Amino acid sequence: MESIRWFAAEHPRIVFGTAAAILFGTSMALKSPPDTDQRKLDFKNQSIKIEGAEGIRVSALNDIKNGEFFKVYDEFENLYDSFLGGEKKSNNGPCLGTKPPDSDTYVWKSYSEVRELALQFGSGLIEKGFKGGDETFVGIYASNREEWAITDIACTAYNIVSVPLYDTLGETSTKFIVNLVGITAVFCDNFKKVNRLLDQKPETESLKLIVVSKDEIPEEVASKGKEVGVELVTYKEMLAIGKKNLRDPTPAKNNDLFTICFTSGTTGDPKGVMLTHANQLCMAASVGAVGISVSSADSHLSYLPLAHSFERTILWVILACGAKYGFYSGDTKKLLEDVATLKPTVFIVVPRVLNRIYDKVTAGVKEANIVKRSLFNWAFASKKAALLKTGEPTKNSVWDSIVFKKLQMLMGGNVRIMVTGAAPINGEVLTFMRVVFGVTVLEGYGQTESTAGATITIAGDTNTGHVGPPLPCCMIKLVDVPEKDYFAKDGKGEICFKGSNVFRGYYKKPDLTAEALDKDGWLHSGDIGMWTENGTLKIIDRKKHIFKLSQGEYVAPEKLENIYVTCPLIAQIFAYGNSNQVRYKTRRLLII
Repeated sequence: MESIRWFAAEHPRIVFGTAAAILFGTSMALKSPPDTDQRKLDFKNQSIKIEGAEGIRVSALNDIKNGEFFKVYDEFENLYDSFLGGEKKSNNGPCLGTKPPDSDTYVWKSYSEVRELALQFGSGLIEKGFKGGDETFVGIYASNREEWAITDIACTAYNIVSVPLYDTLGETSTKFIVNLVGITAVFCDNFKKVNRLLDQKPETESLKLIVVSKDEIPEEVASKGKEVGVELVTYKEMLAIGKKNLRDPTPAKNNDLFTICFTSGTTGDPKGVMLTHANQLCMAASVGAVGISVSSADSHLSYLPLAHSFERTILWVILACGAKYGFYSGDTKKLLEDVATLKPTVFIVVPRVLNRIYDKVTAGVKEANIVKRSLFNWAFASKKAALLKTGEPTKNSVWDSIVFKKLQMLMGGNVRIMVTGAAPINGEVLTFMRVVFGVTVLEGYGQTESTAGATITIAGDTNTGHVGPPLPCCMIKLVDVPEKDYFAKDGKGEICFKGSNVFRGYYKKPDLTAEALDKDGWLHSGDIGMWTENGTLKIIDRKKHIFKLSQGEYVAPEKLENIYVTCPLIAQIFAYGNSNQVRYKTRRLLII
């Protein structure tokens, strides 16, 4: 990131005082077509209120006159079918890409190659005695890599439930998850993770097989596995077993279990979110329904954790569309190098990434001499005015040629759509990215329990501070939170979802499921939202993550954290509040 400096090199064609360039730059009409057909929606009425006392809203794309309150998508019977559909759309084009160490190019496996590898891996599991069905669970304990995706595809081909494992839930989370779910086999990418599983084996009786993505298994590790009753095989050995004993695919039905994705929640043990094939399929269909066009010509760089629902959803959207899915090198310090090499057209980000880019660029502008600083500010103001007028970002204005091109090339130069989610983003940063990089930047909102997504902003809507209307696959209503003076009649309350994106429940946690899903099937998010005049949703508070001060006022720590984290000296922050403290007394802040 430190390499981002817009003024890194002089552009030989810059003629600052040329009147023609100034006139052309300030009056440049945006001629590039929008990346989606969402502009057909009326920005002033982005959602429709269904008649009734509950104040339910749905996407304006839904035909409520014919009783279509939310859409259920059934184009594919299961995720493996959607992968086959992507293979057909791609005409057997590139599917999964990996950048070898010390290489400046990506090596791609075609869709048919990935399909063959997935069937071999799945057949290997079947040969080892693991039968398909909702009660067979395979863990994936690895960083983003092609074997991660191949294992996931293999599980869908043979109706096996995949369960991502990851360390950020805590050191004991793997033991807890393996025990709770009864995981029988795990794919690992290194021996540190293998050893952790073997060390936990006395308390994880279900574990029988570990597949490790290495060429060979050291004798001491193999011996350790034998001692605790776990078979160890390499990934290549598993493929060879499957190739020799190849089975026909036996994929799941639409409403069968696809995965159990664990989330930390707020307190207690991790919660296993049960997502079906239908849940995941509706997200890919919703993306197409709102007009976000992804085709076989597109490419995506995977660097956000695949163990999280956000990136996992993107994986299956890309596969269903027949596009290219490339993996970063594994080193976040080299992320920009990976981006420059892959040149993605679809870039998925979280606010922290955009904030870092924004901070580096604006810091560089402030340090520049007055001529360069004035030129940048002039160019930015001109492009921003054009964006607010037309709603369409552009990369082909004169300002892009003489000011912003260097920055755009740091992202590979081909990015046309960015999607941000997982946390709120500052409106100023959002507009900045649209102007400087000339791309459509959409903000989504949802949670693991809603298969990552529930709303998304509409391309061409330049307003910020909201997360867009509901996706066509779900309905949203607001529920009274009287203890905080939020009432649905005022357009404010707890956000609740209902639709084909809502999860089945928490695995073996009926009490927690009953807390999240009410008797009518509404998922209670715990977030407080309000409807704007144009029918979009705005997140304004959190139901429980608040502190009540001694004089009766409420403070949401996330709001404080979002303000403090804008300081360039702060990387991470945790705000702690004590309701017994008086007003204005200093709160403790943990700054990392």
